[in-house]
Amino acid sequence: MVYQKRYKICQKEWRVCMNIFNILNLIGGLSLFLFGMTLMDQALERRAGNRLKSLLEKLTTNKFMGFLTGLGVTAVIQSSSATTVMVVSFVNSGLMTLRQAINVIMGANVGTTVTAWILSLSGISSKNIFVSLLKPISFTPILALIGIILFMFVKDSKKNDTGMVLLGFATLMYGMENMSGAVSGLRDLPEFQKLFLMFTNPVLGVLAGAILTAIIQSSSASVGILQALASTGAVTYGAAIPIIMGQNIGTCATAIISSVGASKNARRTALVHLCFNVIGTAVWLSVFCIIKVVVAPDILGESAGLMGIAVCHSFFNILCTVLLLPVSELLEKIATKLIPENEVVEIIE
Repeated sequence: MVYQKRYKICQKEWRVCMNIFNILNLIGGLSLFLFGMTLMDQALERRAGNRLKSLLEKLTTNKFMGFLTGLGVTAVIQSSSATTVMVVSFVNSGLMTLRQAINVIMGANVGTTVTAWILSLSGISSKNIFVSLLKPISFTPILALIGIILFMFVKDSKKNDTGMVLLGFATLMYGMENMSGAVSGLRDLPEFQKLFLMFTNPVLGVLAGAILTAIIQSSSASVGILQALASTGAVTYGAAIPIIMGQNIGTCATAIISSVGASKNARRTALVHLCFNVIGTAVWLSVFCIIKVVVAPDILGESAGLMGIAVCHSFFNILCTVLLLPVSELLEKIATKLIPENEVVEIIE
């Protein structure tokens, strides 16, 4: 009896220690993930900054071309926040009109979904060596090696930046793996499952996604965190979809901050970004709630996989664009109405 009691006490202490180490691993993984993403974003902007600026200036006169430009630029630099901030600065300097900026912002929202697709490749599982090589973590060490050689041993600023991009990607992927490993033990924990049952309330899910993304100022990063949590199998589609919708609202924080003290049109650009995401979320969240109550599809109760979250992220952003791109002039009118020109009062003596 004494030995059994001691065994149970030791087992309990071991579980507590494991939980502490898991939390530390999660914090470390999250730190690496965010640092890698920031490193990659900054290096990509430096590497192709001037070319991207000239491209944005030339290819935004047409609505569709503006959308494609925003999509392409964001897919390259992996950050809709960076693209939107760049657009805000162009509008502020007079290089771009508010109407041109709106189309680029819509394209940026779709382009940012590329990151989730890249991260979803880490969920591939197969004994086939060629399929396994598709997993980013399989080829990440090679990219890290090339990156460190370019960064440390080559005396060329452009190649240094290329090396920094590769190192940033490698750091990001190792962080993602660390996060996934740290939370893998939570799948059987009742408290963790109850936490995500709370997010089946769509409004709470939207708020959680918006707040998290506003804090870390990157929808790509917050989607990556959601994918890491989804690897436990405790995140259902019913909980994940509202969180993804909220993440789109949270990512507007960066553009709003960048527009403080800027010209009226620059502030309107940031406001258009917010209106686009709020209106899109409000409309499609309403549709989601109606489907959930009336139809109640079984898929909403199923566990969301990494690829599934990437699909939902892309699908939602495409739906928002399909809804609002044809009426982009309406967003311009809303922004102009909310931030009006100062009325000039003439004093007649």
